[in-house]
Amino acid sequence: MSCSGQGLISLDQALAAYSTVEPRAVQTLPLVEAHQHYLAHDVLSEIALPLFTQSAVDGYALKSEDILAGITVFELVGEIRAGIEEDVQIESGQCVRIFTGGKLPDSADTVARQEIVSKLDSRISLNQALNKGTDIRYQGEELSIGTILAKQGQYLKSGLVASLSMAGVKEVSVFNHPRIAVLITGDEVSKSLDNSAQVFDANSPMVLTWLKERGFYSIHLEHVIDDETVLKKALANALDHYDLVITTGGVSVGDYDLIRPVSLALGANEIFWQVAQKPGKPIYFAEYKKPNQSSYLLGLPGNPAAVFVCLEIHVFTLLKAMQGLKEPKPEWEKASLSEAVKGDSREQLLRMKLNVDEQGQLSVSKLKKQQSHMLSNLSEANVIGRIPVFNNAENCPKFIEFIRL
Repeated sequence: MSCSGQGLISLDQALAAYSTVEPRAVQTLPLVEAHQHYLAHDVLSEIALPLFTQSAVDGYALKSEDILAGITVFELVGEIRAGIEEDVQIESGQCVRIFTGGKLPDSADTVARQEIVSKLDSRISLNQALNKGTDIRYQGEELSIGTILAKQGQYLKSGLVASLSMAGVKEVSVFNHPRIAVLITGDEVSKSLDNSAQVFDANSPMVLTWLKERGFYSIHLEHVIDDETVLKKALANALDHYDLVITTGGVSVGDYDLIRPVSLALGANEIFWQVAQKPGKPIYFAEYKKPNQSSYLLGLPGNPAAVFVCLEIHVFTLLKAMQGLKEPKPEWEKASLSEAVKGDSREQLLRMKLNVDEQGQLSVSKLKKQQSHMLSNLSEANVIGRIPVFNNAENCPKFIEFIRL
């Protein structure tokens, strides 16, 4: 899918290319350790939930037939607490104190919540009629044995981890996280500004924290100067030892844009180079074949706003593909464009603000300072809007796609 000498490829073509990568191996992990992984298989429930029929409130368990018979005063014969197994049964005219989650006796079929009961020593008085089954959670009413709890490809967030844990799931099969190396290139990038021609490094903290937010904590980070010999050594090591190599800078057409030629000289196979998007046009994607499993190189431009946009659109899509998602793509939504924007010959990926009106209708507005070297608008941006190609102002779209940040 290389575009060398053939013009730019579209954003959709670039995103589709990521679906061709080899997914990482599957492993079985304890449930909590599987947090922030993608499931490799469906997870089925081996139990019913609730595990047993229980009280939904603090109250008194009794027989509905007694209520139908007009009995309103009941003898209190015991107590059932949550988590404590008690062999307490009731006869006609009797009740048992029961707390939320307590296991309902086989001889009871209704619970009177304590707010509608008056307690009289060892008796209670029921102050209103109840239907059979009131305030009871029945065994299996939430799910039965064999119910699908989670599907292949689902991402294990904390809520899903809790859901699986409640169903007694102890471990799950997930796709391995790819091992990632990040190479920050450019003589001008510095942490301490060694001279007046340098700029502060925003790319390495951005890429590292972005990856951590998605569950990738063990990242090899390296700063590489614009020297072919130095870059060749660093890139060869990264491609040999990591599943994914992310670079920033050095992918355009200048004399010191060395990522592409050096990677090709090392034996990488170009998949695409240059995408019809703004910012991020020079993005470069290549495969490096190894005896057991390929590694991949995703070369991002050096300007930090372009890096940010490419992380959200390209890197996220590639990471999902490497973790077994068969059709990975950004989670596009649609909203109206609050005001016209200027068209371009490439798709624009703008940092924007999502607004919701009183009727729940979504609209997005363009923020100022969209140049690829600027990041200050990220304090306001909550979406990236996708503006299609158009030339004349009258062709400006009324609705656009966006992803949330």
